[in-house]
Amino acid sequence: MTRTRKRDLTVEEQLARGPIDLPFLMLVVMLTAIGVVMVFSASYPTAINEGKDPANYFIRQAGFGAGGLLAMYFISKINYQRFRWMSVGVLIASYALLILVLPFGYGRSTVGAQRWMSLFGVSFQPSEIAKVGVILYFAARLSKRSSEKPARIRRRSRWKAPFYVLKHLGFFELVPYAAILVSIVALMMLEPHMSGAILILVAGAAVLFAAGIHLGWFVAGGGAMLLVLVAMMSGYQSTRIQVWRDPMAYYDTGEGFQIIQSLYTIGSGGLLGVGLGKGRQKFLFLPEPENDFIFPVICEELGLVGACVILFLFALLILRGFWIAIHARDRFGALLTVGIITLLAVQVFLNVAVVTNLIPTTGISLPFFSYGGTALMIQLAEMGMILSVSRQIPAAKQG
Repeated sequence: MTRTRKRDLTVEEQLARGPIDLPFLMLVVMLTAIGVVMVFSASYPTAINEGKDPANYFIRQAGFGAGGLLAMYFISKINYQRFRWMSVGVLIASYALLILVLPFGYGRSTVGAQRWMSLFGVSFQPSEIAKVGVILYFAARLSKRSSEKPARIRRRSRWKAPFYVLKHLGFFELVPYAAILVSIVALMMLEPHMSGAILILVAGAAVLFAAGIHLGWFVAGGGAMLLVLVAMMSGYQSTRIQVWRDPMAYYDTGEGFQIIQSLYTIGSGGLLGVGLGKGRQKFLFLPEPENDFIFPVICEELGLVGACVILFLFALLILRGFWIAIHARDRFGALLTVGIITLLAVQVFLNVAVVTNLIPTTGISLPFFSYGGTALMIQLAEMGMILSVSRQIPAAKQG
């Protein structure tokens, strides 16, 4: 009886089976687990008020969290080079979903914006797909960008001089990327979704910056986009700025109620907090305690010390992510990691800034903590992409 010989692994399979980055993996698992526990603590009063089982939100979030961690592991086993050819398809799907959400989406009656849609029984925000699409496409294209210095500008005729100056400065290279960002932001502002538009701009800019685009273009582009976003602001967004400036002046009208209750919740926790599950503001005083305003509940129940520990874990995750980007095997892996980690870092900062009234209120959730199954699964899938990059870090650089 002959024994069947095992097939030799291809180079691609050998690369994908490298050691995973354990510090990054453990930080992701810790934040996900703590986030699920905090969702249970923050959501059971809301569930009871809605006539549901007290553990309703917890069970759903835990299920999505477990599924997301499983998906993260399987994605980490995929050679991340395959994400290159996926980038065009994901970007096209992002455009299609952002267009379809306008006539077929929902959410205008609750938050004043049509941001959600349901597909095959699963509700999600197309902006979450668009963030991944922009990062993947930009990383795939810019990873092939030549690092050679442009040739010196030769003396040309007067009418051709501006053309060659713009070419020398890299203007025409930026046109397709700027067109993608502007078109996606325009579609999102039709919902409207200001916070999502800001995050996509930041994600795209991070990849462009890491690819070596001159800093001057970011200053010019950032100023132009800021003017456009201000000009496109709708009524409820302008009101939010006024509430941010003086929330007490809008307390009686109800528009300043949420941020004032958020500040009360944060302040009532003190140094060590009132104890996990013992918070009082979540009992219908603080709106959306399990969603965008879950961080004040953390501050109340775990205190300043507990909140700082969680922010410290986020900081470690972000720093480790950039470490993976620096030591990535190739430019595509580095750019992909930079885009995802920068998006995560900005989202954490903006959420904490909103609930502390550092900036006007926007609909930005806290990664791994805010309730939302599909958003959590997409975040964990992004972490899986980074872990896939970490598998191919040369052994000499691992540590």
